[in-house]
Amino acid sequence: MQNLPDYIDWFRHSSSYINAHRKKVFVVLLPGEALEHPNFENIVHDINLLNSLGVKLVLVHGSRPQINNALCAANIQSTYHKDLRITDADSLLHVKQVIGSLSIDVEAMFSMGLANSPMHGADITVSRGNFITARPLGVLDGIDHALTGVVRKVNARAIQQHLDAHNIVLLNNLGYSTTGEVFNLSAEDVATEVAIALHAEKLIMFLPQNGILDANGEMVSTLSPASAQHVLEAVTAKKENSANGVAHALAAALKACSKNVPRSHLISFEHNGALIEELFTRDGSGTLVSKETFEVLRQATIEDVAGLLDLIKPLEDAGVLVHRSRELLEAEINYFFVIEREGMIIACAALYPLDESCGEIACIAIHRDYQDTGRGKDLLAAIEKHAKQVGMSKVVVLTTQTTHWFLEKGFTPITVAELPEKKQKLYNYQRNSKALVKTLN
Repeated sequence: MQNLPDYIDWFRHSSSYINAHRKKVFVVLLPGEALEHPNFENIVHDINLLNSLGVKLVLVHGSRPQINNALCAANIQSTYHKDLRITDADSLLHVKQVIGSLSIDVEAMFSMGLANSPMHGADITVSRGNFITARPLGVLDGIDHALTGVVRKVNARAIQQHLDAHNIVLLNNLGYSTTGEVFNLSAEDVATEVAIALHAEKLIMFLPQNGILDANGEMVSTLSPASAQHVLEAVTAKKENSANGVAHALAAALKACSKNVPRSHLISFEHNGALIEELFTRDGSGTLVSKETFEVLRQATIEDVAGLLDLIKPLEDAGVLVHRSRELLEAEINYFFVIEREGMIIACAALYPLDESCGEIACIAIHRDYQDTGRGKDLLAAIEKHAKQVGMSKVVVLTTQTTHWFLEKGFTPITVAELPEKKQKLYNYQRNSKALVKTLN
């Protein structure tokens, strides 16, 4: 097996995530587009893995493109109002047929068990039922939405009984009224209301892209509810985000967070392994919308100088760090990364280029209230990632008191003579710092 040491290292470090996820309830939205994508079989394998690790799973599948195709084949024109399908009686007949067929196909996928396949020995039981009570959406802006409905109630107790029996619960975008009517619902609405009713730990929604993209097309890895609301306005402004479900998913994540679902994840159904990467690695694969006290790791800006001075001064006074003036910090601010928590700089580190292939990691400082919380490790990982992105193949560090910490992070000792020439000339022999190096894979 190639890269076996890396696989073993990842597997060992995944134990903390496995322990954190076990017995927690995750609600997973699988849009209709995901069901017909070639990667869906891999998603099923990954969901099977979560189930085998003790995660309690509720799957909600959509059917938007399949319904569109069925109505088109029946010469029935789809009518929308504010991105919601208006469902008449004729349309509902085809909607029920499509959804029934899809639910059966999804159940069949979780029944696979061929030898030498990821599903071998899984023995998964999938439960379905009339767990969603719905009501008609009614008349909006003078338009009668007929048999298009919204979630009225979730039978959380019945769903929880199936989860406690180690079953995967499968839901779709149909709801039922107390008078026996059937309503066509939004799959995003169903997933969100179920996550809220079950007090789920996570709401996971698959998208046709890697998370939420900013104005430059770059993925936003983390969003607070406040920043997500701002991003939602920009996302909704693009018409394609309504058609592909991205705007609906982000709105659902916001609602879930406002109703005490701790974390919502938006990930790609096209990316093989996106679910595993999102849940079992530090960087994840998509966008996380979190209601928790928000904290961000980012590159520093000139506005951070005052906060950096406050942070590093105690360590300078103790002789742990070399003194840096305000003027020097301002000149070197582009080399720094910071962790900001509620407007306060609580950690920092810098990466100084020494030559085309090597950089120096320096000035790692953690606020005393946040030491021994893993933030130093997070900063180091961010800096190593940045170093690789700019073409560096190794990094060095000089330290007087944290040698063992760097050794634990994969650094190895070197002599002063083995440092890049630029750093050798600046080496302070009075400090007698230990030199270490790490090759970036």
